[in-house]
Amino acid sequence: MTTFVWMARVSYAFLDALLTPSLKAAQEANGSGEFWATSPRQLTSLTDSETEFIATRDSFYMATITENGWPYVQHRGGPPGFLRVLDGQTLAFADFRGNRQYISIGNLGANNRAALILMDYPRRRRLKLLGHIEVKHLDSEAKLAQRVAVKGYKAKVERIMLIHLKAFDWNCPRHLTPRFTEQELNSVLAPIRARLIALENENNALRARLGL
Repeated sequence: MTTFVWMARVSYAFLDALLTPSLKAAQEANGSGEFWATSPRQLTSLTDSETEFIATRDSFYMATITENGWPYVQHRGGPPGFLRVLDGQTLAFADFRGNRQYISIGNLGANNRAALILMDYPRRRRLKLLGHIEVKHLDSEAKLAQRVAVKGYKAKVERIMLIHLKAFDWNCPRHLTPRFTEQELNSVLAPIRARLIALENENNALRARLGL
């Protein structure tokens, strides 16, 4: 019951978008069918909480579907905030050149549905997004290109991904192991390192005074 109390805070539009007979049967078989069927629905529009969270992400995972039915998950990375919230229903990001397999691009050409998962490992938070993606050409979208441009980042931008939000959901933090980047560790350890240097200098000065 504890799990369902936490879940009452999610956006149920996310499950509505995914609801199929097989999903409904799975929920009923595992005792959560009635809970989800009677839960109040909410509007699907990003709030300040989601916008602030997205603005600090330097990566996310994006899933698309191949024409022969295989799910394909790709990691997308860049400077913090490279995924931009344009408004409560729309996001966009500059598509940087990678290994040039273009699997996601090919998938989106046949089916523009995509799912994104954004992770915050230190704070054990994750945000899931569902949306329809439009692939935009740089030469025909000058204003949009300016909005998603990342100053100082030297990766080649090949196109723009414009995401029309369908739904989002904050996930339960259970089973998320905290992980920290080098930058995050450096900011925490900086005072400790400074203190160690000061103590080492003090120790050397005392040893010199004592002739050791």
